Amino acid sequence: MILAERQRQLDASLLAFHELWHPQPFREIRPHWCQQWPALADELLALSDEVVAHLNDDGADALALLARHLPEVAAIAPLSELPARQHVELNERGERWAWEIPGRKRQQIEAFAAAARNDGQPVIDWCGGKGHLGRLLANEWQAPVHTLEIDPLLCSAGEFLAQRASAQQHFVRADALNAADWPNAGQHAVALHACGDLHRRLITRGAAQGVTRFDVAPCCYYRGVEDFYQPLSEPRLRLTRDDTRLAVTETVTAAPRQTRQRDQAIAWKLGFDAYRRTVTGDAYRSFKPVTESWLRQSFADFLGNMNQREGLPAVGAASAGEFERLGWQRWRELMCLSIVRHAFRRPLEIWLALDLAVFLEQQGYSVDLGSFCERRLTPRNLLISAQLG
Repeated sequence: MILAERQRQLDASLLAFHELWHPQPFREIRPHWCQQWPALADELLALSDEVVAHLNDDGADALALLARHLPEVAAIAPLSELPARQHVELNERGERWAWEIPGRKRQQIEAFAAAARNDGQPVIDWCGGKGHLGRLLANEWQAPVHTLEIDPLLCSAGEFLAQRASAQQHFVRADALNAADWPNAGQHAVALHACGDLHRRLITRGAAQGVTRFDVAPCCYYRGVEDFYQPLSEPRLRLTRDDTRLAVTETVTAAPRQTRQRDQAIAWKLGFDAYRRTVTGDAYRSFKPVTESWLRQSFADFLGNMNQREGLPAVGAASAGEFERLGWQRWRELMCLSIVRHAFRRPLEIWLALDLAVFLEQQGYSVDLGSFCERRLTPRNLLISAQLG
């Protein structure tokens, strides 16, 4: 399907179901759609814990469940499916090139390198950190690579690794958001998981400067967004910062311990919210980030710290136990109702990637949008590949 047409159809579908994915069950105990589609809410709340966990992880199955209640939702599924990029076999380099790279990160770098293509252009490795990707590409493509990175310690470490690997790699210490001299015309710009404004800056400035090729795997689209996302193309849908954050909330790479800690943090925050609503009678109010050490104490201590910080009266140990119970009850309901939002995570991410891809088409590039690795390796597996002319 032509990218601009896919964008138009997905834009229209997301607009049509805005009231399903935009409300946040963390803030709204019962989003409005629960009254509009009570059978859907009842089915979700009756699901087993195992099914709830699966549907929060599997957006395709979650969309299929929604489609039983709202058949029009089924049209979104094919718009959210993208082909896998064809990989070329990389040269065998042994373990030395990957020194200091964690295993999962190494696999992501190698998958990106195998999916990207170079025709001999010099490479700009955007926000490259220690330059692991750029170092691999310099040797794989036999092309000079400039790695742009703001952190001087990462640049120094990368220079050492480049020398060790005999790579044609040079480091440019610069702020990617304000770099006046980069990227340059005729370069091949690559970026693996540059966040938010960093990848948007690369694409807009690179297109203006005449970059020959792009291979960009975007990440954390909400970074740099204030109230609303500012699209580069011209879709009708307007996303808030929270909407763009929703697109990247998958945790398929999280360890079980991290998942348990995340669940407890959410339940305890909901327990505090239940207490605050009881005291003030208000609806949800946002609060400052929670101090991590508070989450390693008892819930009673956590609630006491939160009440003191937020100017609420103290609560006894017995009552604290009741609000902890309410927090976990709200957590389970939240997980059930969040299936609806999470069904739209991938469509929203595709929408955001299409905004970048269609913009490049409008600037005269031939653009391909696909995945460069399996989701189990990283959910942020979309690759925008573009060639000028």
